[in-house]
Amino acid sequence: MLLPIVRFNQPVLRKKGAPITAFNAALRKLAENMVETMYEEEGIGLAAQQVGQAIQFCVVDLRPAEAKFDWTLDGRKPPLDLCMPLAIANPKITVLPGQETSYEEGCLSFPGIRGEVIRPDAIRLEFQDLEGIAHVLVCNGLLSRCIQHEADHLNGILFIDQMAKRVLLDLKLELKELEKETKAATKKQAK
Repeated sequence: MLLPIVRFNQPVLRKKGAPITAFNAALRKLAENMVETMYEEEGIGLAAQQVGQAIQFCVVDLRPAEAKFDWTLDGRKPPLDLCMPLAIANPKITVLPGQETSYEEGCLSFPGIRGEVIRPDAIRLEFQDLEGIAHVLVCNGLLSRCIQHEADHLNGILFIDQMAKRVLLDLKLELKELEKETKAATKKQAK
């Protein structure tokens, strides 16, 4: 089932998610719906806050992306088709030594808006899967960036918060317009 995407300036996008404690059919159904919604919107990641739930949960699938990145999952390198889409509960990120990279990011909650964001290139992610089993993913490149972006959402941080002031200034008019559209849609839904 497709879920509505929460747009910029909705309060839930600024809420820190509660930890996942129940690994059950409801969580599996949420993951299925989030993945379906992410695919429909042509995204590579989606956080629970973006579908109106302030919890520590997101989904990621980089198979459609044509970017190069390295990864190991629990010390092995399984094919992407075996591990994606990846359902991530209660993520804990450790930045690994190395360089930072700049990349033009977008966000499903900010349709049509993109901007340069600098992030660490390599991370170590500790998380739980849909069964509550703990895993460790070490990755770099776009996979690392996507996970950092989604984990930010789970803590109420948006990609515009990570942009340099000059980049954000260039997007000011677009953000104001999106803010107006969100307010108008919210008023319409309330009627």
